Amino acid sequence: MAVFEAKNIQKSFGKTEVLKGVSFGIEKGEVLCIIGSSGSGKTTLLRCVNFLETPDKGQFYLNGNLLFDASDKKAKTDEEIRQKRLHFGLVFQSFNLFPQYTALENVSLAPLLLSKERPDYKANKKQIKEEIMQHSADLLRKVGLSEKMDSYPCQISGGQQQRVAIARALALKPDVLCFDEPTSALDPEITVEVLAVMKELAAEDMTMLVVTHEMGFASEVSDKVIFMDDGVIAEQGKASEIFGNPKSKRLQEFLSVMK
Repeated sequence: MAVFEAKNIQKSFGKTEVLKGVSFGIEKGEVLCIIGSSGSGKTTLLRCVNFLETPDKGQFYLNGNLLFDASDKKAKTDEEIRQKRLHFGLVFQSFNLFPQYTALENVSLAPLLLSKERPDYKANKKQIKEEIMQHSADLLRKVGLSEKMDSYPCQISGGQQQRVAIARALALKPDVLCFDEPTSALDPEITVEVLAVMKELAAEDMTMLVVTHEMGFASEVSDKVIFMDDGVIAEQGKASEIFGNPKSKRLQEFLSVMK
């Protein structure tokens, strides 16, 4: 059974159809990469998965259970949307760290805020906070930033900021970790260190949905690849099939440009 499934996802902005019926699934521990030209709908799809945009049509399923149905027109509260979003960690292109907080504070902020909703929070406040801070520190060590925990975003490199963002996305223990072109704002030499962290996560069977222009990462690390073109999935399959024997002319053209 797929950890996550999207069925017939459609999204328009005004009269512009951006997603025209997109369906796919991710198994537990898989890395699914989404590739395609700018404007093909990749980022819009990822934003819909993370509930930063609301699909006009379609359904999302999590572990076989209906998570979202666009045909359900009942008003959804901000709290309901927030709870759905917690299933998905998201690493943005541009880091989006809070500049007034240290690396450790950026990673621990969301878990600390959510912990206040726990029924045992008042009775165990100190222990809960200690556990969250320890987990956050462990995540920063995991991404190679044990010496940068007390540094502010302005004091670390772009690659280090992106690794903090990865640790922050992992802090809430998401079912699916999503990346929106995580290296597009980085210099080539810094890109390598971010991709190395992503490869380590993949080796540890983290379920990952990655929008990327890094064809090397997509071909070497992903289990499955989706090629999007003009709001639809033009081709999908195992990485070896997509890169070794692309069937659609559009995919062949795209790969030739990306070499």
